[in-house]
Amino acid sequence: MLKKLTRAPAALLAAALLLTGCSGGQNDASGTAGDDPVSGGTIHMLQNADFSYLDPARGWDGGVNAFYRLVYRGLTMQAAGDAEDPNAIVPDMAESLGTASEDGLTWTYTLKDGLKFDNGDPITSTELAFGISRAWDPEIGIGSPWLKNTIAAPEDYLGPYQSGEHPGIETPDEKTIVFHLIEPFPEFDSVLAQPNAVPFPVGTGAGDEFINDIVASGPYTLETYTPGSLIKLVRNEHWDPDTDDVRKAYPDAWQFEIGLDGATIDERLIAGQGADQNAISGKVQPATLARLQSPDLADRVETAEAYCVTYMGMDTTEAPFDKLEVRQAMNYAIDRTSLQTASGGNQLALPATTIIPDAVNGHKDFDLYPSEGNNGDPEKAQELLASVGLEDGFSFTLDIRSQPIMQAQAESIQQALAKINVDVQLNVIDTSTYYETIGTPSQMHDAAITGWCPDWPSSSSTMVPPLVDGRVITEKGNTNIGLFDDPEINARIDEIRAMTDLDAANEAWGDFDEQVMALAPMVPLLQEPSVFLPGENIANYIPNTSMTDLTIVGLKDPSAG
Repeated sequence: MLKKLTRAPAALLAAALLLTGCSGGQNDASGTAGDDPVSGGTIHMLQNADFSYLDPARGWDGGVNAFYRLVYRGLTMQAAGDAEDPNAIVPDMAESLGTASEDGLTWTYTLKDGLKFDNGDPITSTELAFGISRAWDPEIGIGSPWLKNTIAAPEDYLGPYQSGEHPGIETPDEKTIVFHLIEPFPEFDSVLAQPNAVPFPVGTGAGDEFINDIVASGPYTLETYTPGSLIKLVRNEHWDPDTDDVRKAYPDAWQFEIGLDGATIDERLIAGQGADQNAISGKVQPATLARLQSPDLADRVETAEAYCVTYMGMDTTEAPFDKLEVRQAMNYAIDRTSLQTASGGNQLALPATTIIPDAVNGHKDFDLYPSEGNNGDPEKAQELLASVGLEDGFSFTLDIRSQPIMQAQAESIQQALAKINVDVQLNVIDTSTYYETIGTPSQMHDAAITGWCPDWPSSSSTMVPPLVDGRVITEKGNTNIGLFDDPEINARIDEIRAMTDLDAANEAWGDFDEQVMALAPMVPLLQEPSVFLPGENIANYIPNTSMTDLTIVGLKDPSAG
């Protein structure tokens, strides 16, 4: 008999966050989206930081999730970025979405024929069950928490390497896989679209085996990996496009050039010389925006609305942030207009007063800590501090990423809080290890600037709960970085998750956002829309602030560059 978990631990707040977590909607720009890609050639990705992990059991963020779609497949996935509904969850290796039992506790999937790994070995239900069970490994399973949060397992199950086969996953034959859930979860198809719900050959992947290697099931496989410098993907000759309705896989190869300065990337894309006309990158730097008005660049510019929120998480278990009044004072004191300026102005940043961004289903418009012009209200903040004996202020350490915009944001916070006699010491952490660090409670300091995106775009169910559910706090891969644990909040999460009417649930999540912010476990800072400049030869590039679908991008002329 399986023991019913109250809720399994959550996993790494990985780079969901480059901003964060994980999925999003389609932008409304046209640009390269109107051009027809042609098969062949190499696309270059120019980027500042390395991916968190090649192993999808470990990584979980917008940047690496997009990479995973090129090399891994699962039972389901988010639809293509150019689909009529890019937010939909669609079948991938499964013939259809799952069939749920009447009580909602059992979900069954049937695999397609012709599925293979990059070495030609067949992919059956056994390999899928093994790959999915890796999420329970205490060292490896620091990626998406949703498998552990929904699939039933004994409390002492520690993954396939230590505990063997997963008792909550059945494989009655090679094409059938059955999942037994902790409790009914109407969005379970979305859970299996998470990056760690992918197959691996039985017995592989223990320890650090996949730190610098992969076993591909998608259209590309790894040819070269020099950590911090270069990743090259080439076609997986055993990927059968007839089994894949989403990935178009136009280019013959992908080359990820890592460790480049943001300004250098922008200069290369503007010049567009040689292979750089076949390049894409993350969002442009604020200093570059004015140059994009040039007529020879304007047609290439793409924009994407904000599906993520940047926020400051505070350790609610330690003084001074264990006091509600102190956390509320932080929300009043922050100057969001200054933060907007520090982040590049209104094209790249909008003040946030809620956890759920405007673009995400379920957003409710409210501001519990208002100030004129979003400039902060230091007088109200000081009143709150004085009410708990902190009228003379205090000091705390703020963890930030080693990127210029993040440091500018932190300096803005320093200046705003100095007005209420709060001294902020900055602890700068390398981007490649940042989310693992703040996701380890013993390593995070008093507070951290981070971000969050919905793990799937059809609802707000993954937007707020991972940040405040006290039952998902874990020693590694922790998403509740404030260590916030309130019984009423935990109970309300369960009530809304049980709703089968997703429209009603989304409305409830908006109200829940307001309920959470009354307790102020964090300070919403910004929603960050983005501007992108793909190379002139790039086609069908539809950027997303959470996860751009690389599998549909191609070149107009593969011989160019």
